[in-house]
Amino acid sequence: MTTNSDDPYSIRSGDGTTLANEHALMRTLGDHSFLKGLTDEQLNILAANAMPVEFPVGETIFSEGDAANRFYLIQDGEVVLESLDNPEKSPVEIARLGSGDVLGWSWMFPPYYWRFGARTVKACKAVFFYGTRLREECEKDPRLGMSLAHRAAEVAIQRLQATRKKLVALQQETGR
Repeated sequence: MTTNSDDPYSIRSGDGTTLANEHALMRTLGDHSFLKGLTDEQLNILAANAMPVEFPVGETIFSEGDAANRFYLIQDGEVVLESLDNPEKSPVEIARLGSGDVLGWSWMFPPYYWRFGARTVKACKAVFFYGTRLREECEKDPRLGMSLAHRAAEVAIQRLQATRKKLVALQQETGR
């Protein structure tokens, strides 16, 4: 997919610096375990819908219940996934994610809202993906869609298992 330089969401603008950054981004994407095995064409589609981002310590990346329209590949730092089952209490930590992890799977599955909140506990560098636009690309390229759906489902299963383990531990602590 090629986008034009007037697109505010594009990382591609046609200048040499951006082209060098594009190649570095392609290498980063191709080397990430979540995206291993995708074709160059599929990685190009992802790169056209991605950009590097940074978050300081304590930044809320997204909140439980908000619209899910993006996901991240964490390159460095640490993010905690939290569930706020009772607004009067502190959030329950579900998992901690770091370098090499994927943050966000809810962008892929209706009704497209975040099942957990995400907040940085260490400054974080990541690659941001426009999930809404990627869903459109997946409709055009069903092989890409199926591949990303399988990968996102695997992440969702891992997070659900982590949640189950956390709930069991909390039940043991409280004697319920």
